[in-house]
Amino acid sequence: MAVNVPGLLAIAFFYLMVLGTGIWAFFKSKRKQRESAATGMDMALLGNRSINCVVGIFTMTATCVGGAFIVGTTEIVYLPSIGLTEAVPLILSLSFTFIFALVMTKPLREGNFVTIVDPFYIKYGKGISSGLSLVSVLVEMLLFPATLMGLGGIMSLVLDFNFSVSVWISAAVVITYTVMGGLYSVAYTDVIQLTLTLVGLCICVPFVLMNPATMDISQTLTNNTFHAPWIGQPDIKRIGIIVDDFLFMGLGTAAFQSFQQRILSASSSTTAKTSCYVASVFVLIFGIPPILLGAAAASTDWNQTTYGSPSPFERGEAALALPIIVNHLTPPFISIVCVACVAAAVMSSGDSILLSAASVFTTNIYKNILRPKASDREGQWVIRVSVVVMGVVGASFTYLKNSIVVFWFLCVELAYIIIFPELICVLFFNIANGYGAVMGLPMGLLLRLLTGDPVLGLEPVLHFPGSTLEDGVYVQYAPVKTISMLTTFVAILLFSYLASVLFNKGVLPEKWDVFKVKAQHSPVPLSPVTEKQDKENETFLSERHNSK
Repeated sequence: MAVNVPGLLAIAFFYLMVLGTGIWAFFKSKRKQRESAATGMDMALLGNRSINCVVGIFTMTATCVGGAFIVGTTEIVYLPSIGLTEAVPLILSLSFTFIFALVMTKPLREGNFVTIVDPFYIKYGKGISSGLSLVSVLVEMLLFPATLMGLGGIMSLVLDFNFSVSVWISAAVVITYTVMGGLYSVAYTDVIQLTLTLVGLCICVPFVLMNPATMDISQTLTNNTFHAPWIGQPDIKRIGIIVDDFLFMGLGTAAFQSFQQRILSASSSTTAKTSCYVASVFVLIFGIPPILLGAAAASTDWNQTTYGSPSPFERGEAALALPIIVNHLTPPFISIVCVACVAAAVMSSGDSILLSAASVFTTNIYKNILRPKASDREGQWVIRVSVVVMGVVGASFTYLKNSIVVFWFLCVELAYIIIFPELICVLFFNIANGYGAVMGLPMGLLLRLLTGDPVLGLEPVLHFPGSTLEDGVYVQYAPVKTISMLTTFVAILLFSYLASVLFNKGVLPEKWDVFKVKAQHSPVPLSPVTEKQDKENETFLSERHNSK
C-alpha cells in the first residue's frame, strides 16, 4: 500500500491552519498584555485570567475530549470484558468532573493561585510541595503519549504513514504554538480543533454503520454474533468496579492541573461556572460517536472487508479498533476526514497537557525552590524550554506502543489516589499538615499496589471480599481504587491530628517539629475550613507579585 498523498496534503493543510491560529493568538496575547500591563508569565500560564465564556467552553471541553477519549472509548466499547456497561459510566464521570471541580474552584480562585500545588507550598513548605509538583508533572506526562498514540495509529493505518514520524510531526506542531502563545494559543486553537472533531466524527459514523459488512448494532448489543455482545458484562457483581471507575475517572480528572488551569483562567467565577456546566453537556455529546464506532467494530463481519479474518480482537489489535474501522469501513475521502478529526482531538488536549506540566514546573519548582528571585522574562523562557522538553519526553513514551486505555487510566488513577485527597485536605481541612501529607501518600499508593493490577501485570497480595480467579487472572470486584484513595485521605487527617497533638501537648520536643506544626495551630476537630486564606497565604501572594 502506497502512502496516501491526498490524505497527507489534507492533514498538512489542517496542521498549517492550526499553527496559523496559534500564531494569531500569540500576537493577540501580546496586544492584550500591553493593554492590561500584565506580566509575561500571567499571559502565558493563565491568559491574565481573561478567557471569555465562549472560548472557555471550548477549551474546557477540549481538555477532556482528546485523542485518548475518542480512541480509548472506541476500544473500551469493543472489548468484550468492558463494553458499553462500563463505557457509559466513564463518560458520565467525565461530564460530572466539571461539577466536582467547581468544589475546588472557589478556594483556588479566592487564593489567586496559578497551579494546584500553590496551596501545598503555602501550608507545607518547599519539600512536600516539590514532591507533589513532580507527581503532578508525571501525571500530565503520562497522558500526553496516550493522546499521541491514537493519532499515530490512525495515520499509520489509514494513510500508510510511519507511526513515529506522524507522532513527532504532530508533537512538533503542538509544541510550536504552545511555546509561542501560551494559554491564549492553546485556548483559541481549541475552538477550531473541537469543531473539526465533532464534525468529522458525525460524518464518519453514518458511513461505518451503513457499511454492508456491519450488522444492525441493536441486534448485536446483547447477542453473540461475529463478536461478543458489545454491552459488555452487565453483572450485578461488577457494580463495585463500575462505581469505582465512575469515581476515579471523575474525581481523578478534576485533580489535573490541565483541568483546573482552564477554570482559573476564566475572566470571572460566573464565567467559570457557566463554562463548566455547558462543557459537561458537550462531553456527553462527544461521547456518542466513539460508542457507536466501538459498537460497529463489534458488529462487523470482517470476512467481508479488506481486513479479513480473524477479527482485530482475536489478533490482539483491539487498541487499534478506531483506525481499523476507518480504514476498512469508510471511503478513502471519509477516512481522511476521520484522521483530521482525531488529529484535532489530539492537539486540543495535547497542548493543554504540555502547558499545565510546564506551569507546575516553572511556578512550583523553578521559581519557588530553585530560583525564587527569577525575573518575569526568565520565567517565560523556563516555560518555553519546559514545554519543549516535556513534549519530547512525552512523545518518546509512544515507542512503548501500549494500549491507550492503559496510559489514560494509569495517569488518572495516580491523580485520584495521590493528588485528589491531598488537595481536598489542604484546601478544606485546617488540621492537615506536613506529617499527614507525607504519611498519606505512601499508604494509599502501597495499598493500591498490594491489591494488584492485571493491566500492569501485578498479582494481588491483598484480596478483598469477592476477589476471584478468572481465566488465570485475579479480578477484584471491590472498589479498590476508591478504597486506596480513602486510605490516603484518612491517613492524612489521622497522622496530621496525631502530630499536632504530640507536639502541642509537649509529648515530642519542639526541635523535632520539622514541619512546624506547633507554630501553625493547635489541634482542632476534623472539620472543614470555614475561614478564608490565612496571613501566610497573603504573604505568599504578595511575594509572588513583588517578584514579578
